[in-house]
Amino acid sequence: MKVLGIETSCDETGIALYCTERGLLGQALHSQTAMHERYGGVVPELASRDHIRRVLPLTGQVLSQAGVDVSAIDAIAYTEGPGLAGALLVGAGIGASMAFALGIPAIGIHHLEGHLLSPLLSADPPAFPFVALLVSGGHTQLMAVTGIGRYALLGETLDDAAGEAFDKSAQLLGLGYPGGPAISRLAASGSAGRYRLPRPMLHSDDLDFSFSGLKTAVLTAVRRGLPDEQARADLAAEVEAAIVDVLVAKSLRAVRETGHERLVVAGGVSANRRLREQLAAASAQARLRVCFPELALCSDNGAMIAFAGALRLQAGATPTAGVGASIDGYRVRPRWALDALPAV
Repeated sequence: MKVLGIETSCDETGIALYCTERGLLGQALHSQTAMHERYGGVVPELASRDHIRRVLPLTGQVLSQAGVDVSAIDAIAYTEGPGLAGALLVGAGIGASMAFALGIPAIGIHHLEGHLLSPLLSADPPAFPFVALLVSGGHTQLMAVTGIGRYALLGETLDDAAGEAFDKSAQLLGLGYPGGPAISRLAASGSAGRYRLPRPMLHSDDLDFSFSGLKTAVLTAVRRGLPDEQARADLAAEVEAAIVDVLVAKSLRAVRETGHERLVVAGGVSANRRLREQLAAASAQARLRVCFPELALCSDNGAMIAFAGALRLQAGATPTAGVGASIDGYRVRPRWALDALPAV
């Protein structure tokens, strides 16, 4: 079965073609970072308009790359939510329309489920059950995963997500958008410890997170004055260390409490080198297996949506558009809890 994946939840247009027999046949991604950078964050209306321009050309590019005619697509998977309503409508509308025109099923996919399952696209995928750390610009969650759609929330952020903490700290330091990569680049020439930032909720009795206080501490340090470029680099290194310390500690605690032996880390922040190194070292010491998606699959992408769609359709999930779907048609869900997904 060949499934076309369409991802348009925020500021990246991702298209991919996944085959259940041959794996990933092709993918293409357009990032809107340069367009939104001047505003210091994503402008929803601009994001939606850009998705409209990109989806069909990228689809043609992927099909050409894979050497597959559009008539050979067996199903379409699109991001149904969560995300920006207008951006989601672009992908859902085009995906549903193509499905109706081709006479094939289409299925709406939860954006975070796509991220959560993306490490399974690796050459050595983890087996169920495992603990998943979903960490991105808008989400920081720990989930106990026992199968497709079998997700139990263990803990989540009470305010800012880790990615938001990176973005806001980068803005305070006068760095570019998105903040995570910018902080990491500057931190590479700095040393953590010169500035001591808090590790919020590091020793709390639960698995929740909080990063808003970290942003306030960075603001205080900046207002006190950074004498030179080295000071900026040292503060960036401390920001990165503070976020990573909390993520590592909470993740390992979640694994211990569930009794699982595998940890999966996914989402945009999973590309952070310090996070990967510290989790790998801590997991090796605790004799646990930690799995990350390939770097190209850490950010939003069509491959994870196509893959999740293929898994659900193979398991007998009901299409949301096209052949086999209800007459009610497709919808989008800007807010959608991951643990509310049906199991398959």
